[in-house]
Amino acid sequence: MAHPFSSNNSKPIAIFTPVPPPYCTLLFALLLCALGLYTLHHHSPATLKNPETTFRFHEYFLSSSTNYTLSSYLRALTLHPHVAGTESALETVRYVETHFQSLGLDTHTVQFEALLSYPRQSSLSLHFSNGSLTELPLTEPGQNNVVRPYHAYSPSGSVLAKAVFVNYGREEDYNALGAMGVNVTGCVVIARRSEVLSRGGVVRVAQKMGALAVLLYAEGDRFRDGVERGTVMGGIGDPLSPGWAAEAAGGERLDAKENEVLKRFTKVPSLPISSYTAEAILRTLDGDMVPYEWRDTLKFKIGGVGSGPPLINFTYQGEKRMATIYNVFAVIRGSEEPDRYVLLGNHRDAWTFGAVDPNSGTATLLDIARRIALLLRLGWVPRRTIILCSWDAEEFGMIGSTEWVEQNLLNLGSKAVVYLNVDCAVQGPGFFPSATPQLDDLIVEVTKKVKDPDSEGSTLYEKWTTVDRDLHIQRLSEVDSDFAPFLQHAGIPAVDLHYGRDFPVYHTAFDSFSWMEKYGDPSFQRHVAVAEIWGLLALHLADDRILPFNYLSYASELQEYVSVLKDLLGDTVSLHPIITSIQELTCASKEIEEESKKLREQEAAGDLLTLKTRMINDRLMLAERGFLESDGLHGRQWFKHLVYGPCGDCESKLSFFPGIANAISQSDGGNRKKEQAAIQHEIWRVARAIQRAAHALTGELT
Repeated sequence: MAHPFSSNNSKPIAIFTPVPPPYCTLLFALLLCALGLYTLHHHSPATLKNPETTFRFHEYFLSSSTNYTLSSYLRALTLHPHVAGTESALETVRYVETHFQSLGLDTHTVQFEALLSYPRQSSLSLHFSNGSLTELPLTEPGQNNVVRPYHAYSPSGSVLAKAVFVNYGREEDYNALGAMGVNVTGCVVIARRSEVLSRGGVVRVAQKMGALAVLLYAEGDRFRDGVERGTVMGGIGDPLSPGWAAEAAGGERLDAKENEVLKRFTKVPSLPISSYTAEAILRTLDGDMVPYEWRDTLKFKIGGVGSGPPLINFTYQGEKRMATIYNVFAVIRGSEEPDRYVLLGNHRDAWTFGAVDPNSGTATLLDIARRIALLLRLGWVPRRTIILCSWDAEEFGMIGSTEWVEQNLLNLGSKAVVYLNVDCAVQGPGFFPSATPQLDDLIVEVTKKVKDPDSEGSTLYEKWTTVDRDLHIQRLSEVDSDFAPFLQHAGIPAVDLHYGRDFPVYHTAFDSFSWMEKYGDPSFQRHVAVAEIWGLLALHLADDRILPFNYLSYASELQEYVSVLKDLLGDTVSLHPIITSIQELTCASKEIEEESKKLREQEAAGDLLTLKTRMINDRLMLAERGFLESDGLHGRQWFKHLVYGPCGDCESKLSFFPGIANAISQSDGGNRKKEQAAIQHEIWRVARAIQRAAHALTGELT
């Protein structure tokens, strides 16, 4: 089959900002020097922090964009595949570190030793009743220099068994098969990816149903020979150091055979396959006709659901081994509140070339570093400390960021203002922000200052409102990027940003610079837009005298969640505890909003004003920590946040209140009184968490 990628890496220079002639560059450099000298010699430190000066610096940040620079960063980062723990991954460490250092930023690297997983050998074939067999491809054609497709942490195993198609691999899909008389015990099951269950969730349901192995494919109309790699490990972070940092120099580690470790891993082997390979298998299956509800969304015709000839011969051999991973940091020390941290993070490691995931984000982070260095030369210094974070081993389960959060949990808990995450910065068209609700207003305001990359003469805000009148901002309950340890374990307000979604080359060998250049962002203007949104958010959170948090948005969001629960639960339990707590949070939010407004209006400097500002900012910063519960979620104690967090592998209709969602999903009607008591207990836990947040906002003891 012909492929959309050419080995000729031509540079579409015409679409980029033209490179200025040398004399223009010299004049621009002289202008910057003059501005810097004027700022330093004609402004007192107090004046440097006034709103007008801060506004000018933010304007300088926006005016220093260059899409050509962003494309050059991405090209360099994606020259080779760079799976975490490999030699090629070290090249990206050096690239990011050298870039930060070349800008004069305070740069350091933190190492951890973690248990990672790599493939050694795999094969797949169909065996027919007439004695013939067909070898099935497991790799992408023409892509021999990337890691062969595999599921990280899958156990090794060989199976020769009948095949059964199980749709999305949900329990309801197995129930539908059971109603047809189809038993998957002792079979190899084939499932298609969905947003309902994680890869590991699909495998765990299959092993619960008695399957011996799992083949998982992603559907799509293009790039059907791409294979989606990924992890099937449960939880996040290094499995040998649950709850503490996997320090490189002789730290404590559990034995790999301990139950605490083994429960993180699936028990039956699994492999990812391409849509083409899946079709080759499914067309040969006999048995009952596929249920109508499944057929309606299938991308190709298949035979039956299976459990008969042919047989599948499945083999996977992998290895788990200790590897060194590297987090790289650049620190821009704050002038007035150096012990308050605004963190921007992106991971570097990729399953293949990683042009979208994650290095569109890495290139954007490098560009923000370049722009910040420019501001520093002009005399700007942030009020609060900014930390640029480049994580490693995210693809294995957010390992780099999780280990660092565990290592610095106390300092982060008392000093971190916010964590701003960008993973796949550019996947295609459309702006898709996610955040904790107190940051909604700030995100909206920032989009009013950024040019829309796909519409000439309009702002991102104007384009966003035409596509989504309500300006919907997603929440952060998923465990799919590096915001998870910051928000769901440490209770730090968080944002996650990206342009486009559901790109067709996700985790495949085709996630390359060529794909980005041809499909994702030919002009690299979407990269520019993400850099400006991400950077402006950071500058406001680092420079604004009063933190731009609005907890009334949080209270309104929680009220909406209660309405959903009412519809779902009816009168079986009482939601009064949560309703009362939300009323407290609303009152506290209004009070602190009024206090903030009055403080912003005070212009006279002085120690008393500084103290009042510090106190109100601490209350705004620490309120999110109130949603944490020390005991964590039932069965997943590491996750502490009771508003946003994972519901495990359950198929919940709720994307909030994970403890309540889990209690509802485990109700099967066997002991109604006990089940209702479990749900009510989780309701009380959430109510107490909301009350803690309200108390943090008031800043007073009861």
